[in-house]
Amino acid sequence: MTFRKISIALIATFFMVAGAAHFGSPATYLPLMPDYLPWHLGLIYLSGLAEIAGGIGICFKRTRRLAGWGLIALLVAVFPSNIHMLMNHVPLNGKQVPEWIYWIRLPLQGVLMAWIYGSCVMQTRLLPRKNR
Repeated sequence: MTFRKISIALIATFFMVAGAAHFGSPATYLPLMPDYLPWHLGLIYLSGLAEIAGGIGICFKRTRRLAGWGLIALLVAVFPSNIHMLMNHVPLNGKQVPEWIYWIRLPLQGVLMAWIYGSCVMQTRLLPRKNR
């Protein structure tokens, strides 16, 4: 198995498990929702569905690029929740955490986006295939 395939499998697993958690324990995510957003529970389910769909989508070559862009867009869309958590010291899973945890989540979103881009979106073949 190549490094890229392992990377895609890890990303897919991460998003499918995280998405399923939105359905298994939606109450965990309610405190993370900024007050200015409407329909909190619906958005939790919608983001969970998007995570699952993106995780499944990157597993198939035909849909990988689109699903990768979708996951990146999702990470951009949920970024305000990370800022909300930092600004309001929202407990994670009902537990207070050190402030540095909130701060580290912000750049980790960028790292995750870059990982998705490099593994799922970017064309990996830099040189054309030789004629046979």
